[in-house]
Amino acid sequence: MPPPVRKIDLPASSALHRRRVTGDFLDCYSVAKDMAPRRAAEIITDFPGWAKVLLIIRGALTGPFGLSADGPEAADKLGPFPVQDETETEVIAGFDDKHLNFLVSVMSYDGQISLATWVEPHNIGGRLYLAAIMPFHIAIARNALVRVARA
Repeated sequence: MPPPVRKIDLPASSALHRRRVTGDFLDCYSVAKDMAPRRAAEIITDFPGWAKVLLIIRGALTGPFGLSADGPEAADKLGPFPVQDETETEVIAGFDDKHLNFLVSVMSYDGQISLATWVEPHNIGGRLYLAAIMPFHIAIARNALVRVARA
């Protein structure tokens, strides 16, 4: 049985702190695992079938509004997310869209892998979208860390 996934505060060393302002969404989950952040991020963005179906549904529903389904083109991507920053202990990927800016951070420290999500809604549409996907976001994030722990 994999170790439990815990909700934690964003570690102080995360580069996401530079982006965060009042009103932004930020959550962070952690699991015991000694692994490089890039490898953990590869596992996290290799979505299971049920999550891929949710992303297809999301694309069908949001496409008419001009929202990105696969993220912008980039030389270095983790799943659909362009890599924005990478160090020995953290990889940050994500992109800006019409309704919100979105980044995920995968950190490796003290035998832990943490997965943080930062969202900056641009407008009411971004806030409504965030509220609508929240239960799915939590399920996907927690599942991702269970898969990391099992790897």
